[in-house]
Amino acid sequence: MPFEYLSDIAGGDVAFRAWGSTFEEMIIAAGDATMGVMVGDPDTVVQREEREIEVEDGGEDLLLVQVLQELLFYKDAQSLLLRLSEGKVSRSQGVSRFTGKATGERIDSERHHLSTDVKAVTMHHLAVKRTERGWEGTVVLDV
Repeated sequence: MPFEYLSDIAGGDVAFRAWGSTFEEMIIAAGDATMGVMVGDPDTVVQREEREIEVEDGGEDLLLVQVLQELLFYKDAQSLLLRLSEGKVSRSQGVSRFTGKATGERIDSERHHLSTDVKAVTMHHLAVKRTERGWEGTVVLDV
């Protein structure tokens, strides 16, 4: 599990730190951490549908926010629980672009124990940095 939940950052919200050897792996881990907040057992989400995720922004931290917000958009607009399965980041002229795939299925109250409704990704304590082992991101979710 390349993430951990942090209890000392945000009182009423949920915070986590995600990491990976590459920036893409860190984003995928952050997606899994977000899913773990919403669904009691993320492994109950079956890969039945696939969506292309493509977002861009100026910095790594904002790109991470955009990707997570896209996953929340699908949950809210289409009742889809999606997990990132792959992703690639490219940079050109000061713009970072994430292109990837997310798979999952429609919310099924019989199988998915929805524990917390995540409303948004906040900018509070948002941090993305390169470390000796790769990349690390800290995120606070508005619940």
